[in-house]
Amino acid sequence: MHEMSIALAVIEEVEEAAQRAGDVTAVRSVRLEVGELAGVVPDALSFSFEVASAGTVMEGADLVVDTLPGRARCGPCAHEWAVGMPPLLSCPRCDGATAELLSGRELRIADVRWESGTTPAATREPILEER
Repeated sequence: MHEMSIALAVIEEVEEAAQRAGDVTAVRSVRLEVGELAGVVPDALSFSFEVASAGTVMEGADLVVDTLPGRARCGPCAHEWAVGMPPLLSCPRCDGATAELLSGRELRIADVRWESGTTPAATREPILEER
C-alpha cells in the first residue's frame, strides 16, 4: 500500500511548512489534488493519513482529496479527450496511437488550513515543492 508513503510525505511537507510559518498550534485540513491515473485509492489514503498523523500537529485534520480527470491529446489530429478509467489512450476521433497525457497523474498539496496562537484557521498557499 503506497498510500501510507504518500500520507507520510504529505505530513512531512505540511509539518515543515507549519514550522516555517511559526506559532502553528493545529492543522485543520489538507486538500490534495490527485489525478485519476496516479494510482491512488482515496479511501486508503484517508485511512493512512489518519493513522500517520496521530500524535502530530495534524492529528484530527480533515484530508480532502480532489480527483482530477485524465486528459490526452492526439499527436496526428490534435483532438483532446478525457481518458477515463481504464484509460483510453488511442484517439477516439482518428484511432491514432500517439497520444500525449495532458493531465491525470498529478499528486500535489493544494491547500492547508491551520490555526496559530494568534489567528484561527489561517489559510496556507499551495506548497510548490513536489516530491
